[in-house]
Amino acid sequence: MKVAVAGCCHGALDKMYETLELLQRRHNVWPDLLLCCGDFQAVRNEADLRCMAVPAKYRHMQTFYRYYSGEKKAPVLTVFIGGNHEASNHLQELPYGGWVAPNIYYLGYAGVVRFRGVRIGGISGIFKSHDYRKGHFESPPYNQQTIRSAYHVRNIEVFKLKQLKRPIDIFMSHDWPRSIYHYGNKKQLLKMKSFFRQEVESNTLGSPAASELLQHLKPTYWFSAHLHVKFAAFMQHQTNSKEELPKATKFLALDKCLPRRDFLQIIDIEHDPSAGDSLEYDAEWIAVLKATNSLVNVTQSSWNMPEKNGLHAKWDYSATEEAIKEVLEELNHDLKIPCNFTSTAACYDPSKPQKHVEPVHTINPQTTEFCAHFGLTDINDRIQQAKEEGSVRGEYEEEEEEEEMDSTGSAEEPSEYNTDNSGLSSINPDEIMLDEEGGDEDLSTCSVDPSPDHPPDFSASFSDIRIMPDSMAVSSDDAMDSTNEELEKSGVSKQVEEKNINERPLKRIGGNENGNSGIKKIKRRNQAIYAAEDEDKTE
Repeated sequence: MKVAVAGCCHGALDKMYETLELLQRRHNVWPDLLLCCGDFQAVRNEADLRCMAVPAKYRHMQTFYRYYSGEKKAPVLTVFIGGNHEASNHLQELPYGGWVAPNIYYLGYAGVVRFRGVRIGGISGIFKSHDYRKGHFESPPYNQQTIRSAYHVRNIEVFKLKQLKRPIDIFMSHDWPRSIYHYGNKKQLLKMKSFFRQEVESNTLGSPAASELLQHLKPTYWFSAHLHVKFAAFMQHQTNSKEELPKATKFLALDKCLPRRDFLQIIDIEHDPSAGDSLEYDAEWIAVLKATNSLVNVTQSSWNMPEKNGLHAKWDYSATEEAIKEVLEELNHDLKIPCNFTSTAACYDPSKPQKHVEPVHTINPQTTEFCAHFGLTDINDRIQQAKEEGSVRGEYEEEEEEEEMDSTGSAEEPSEYNTDNSGLSSINPDEIMLDEEGGDEDLSTCSVDPSPDHPPDFSASFSDIRIMPDSMAVSSDDAMDSTNEELEKSGVSKQVEEKNINERPLKRIGGNENGNSGIKKIKRRNQAIYAAEDEDKTE
């Protein structure tokens, strides 16, 4: 079957689907499935915009609301993960995944589903070391810290995915697995994005958690986005025994959805011809969720996952064949995911703007039904209970804080998130600072506009093989493995043309991130990445 893979969508659903229709008209190609690797921006209304961590000039309503309202329907089954620029309040309603609109499915914080026999997994968000070991404690309305931490990857999601034993065909992450750039044409990457050089050379670009998952899961394909550049790599995995067959992963990072950008790829994937056309639950993944349900944490306290170190009575939460069989029996061997999309918020109405609507913490009926069916903890319900239980104590602490402010004239504010850096390197490799007025640098990026008279090239080429240095292997706790792995370089393939759609900017809500109105900062790499959008619009 043909699978279309898109990079950062940024809410431009009309543009993305129109590109697919253009491809069909010109080359008679239509995908059976569309995958989006984050920054999907499922924004339903103005309140959702308040929950999206982006500079004000990128805070657009875009077109998702038309699909949420039913005005339009996605022409192809669309499955996506979350990135770092999302309506976090909306996605938080579906921690285990669910429909955000008819025919558009979110994988949740982490998830695995099946389509036509193809096993598709993914993890949402980006890696930040200072939040990695916390629970999912955030809830709207967010503050300056939680609007960012809400989309940071947590160790429990990585732990769940590492319990999987059966092969994964496709895996998605928003940020790149750390070290993957050593398996592709690194020279060309640095030519297009020279400001990556320091992080590439110090091996701090990308997510160590994703790198650990890549080494464990060894999927056939791994797709990412986030860095707004197209890049292909080929990773040959080491085998653990002579009996184990060699495995390799084809990695592809996609550009963002902008005119003349190579943001979409069509790939042929082997599938089960006898399988139906419905999106299905994955029985092993459901069994893992049930096994790890007792580990759910909704506090800010840092904690480690169980491991074989003498401190935990149990550390293996992988699903047994018996547990998987029980899941199948619970579902009567019908794995079809129910089409139970439910609207949980008012939809944007261009004729009746509601700019001052506050976001609220919502428990989605899809999640309630899913948790009840499989005996799982509804994370949002647990958060709500924790908030209610702590309300009396919170009021008491607030009174004490007011008394302290009355006596001292100020209250000390937490500084843990004031820069939102990962702490893994001297500069932040994953996230923009929310200041839209920093000076943009004129750094050119390499993109090719395909000719409409020639069909896209579906071929891929691989070049020389080198041995990866021991220092390049990474685990989630930043420890360096001593393994040598082969790496191959890959060229990029097909490029498709897309149309330009006007966007209506909204006013920025809220103040400067750090409260320093006189200081304007934005990281150099992100200046170049996001300045490219403005350059495209002026050409």
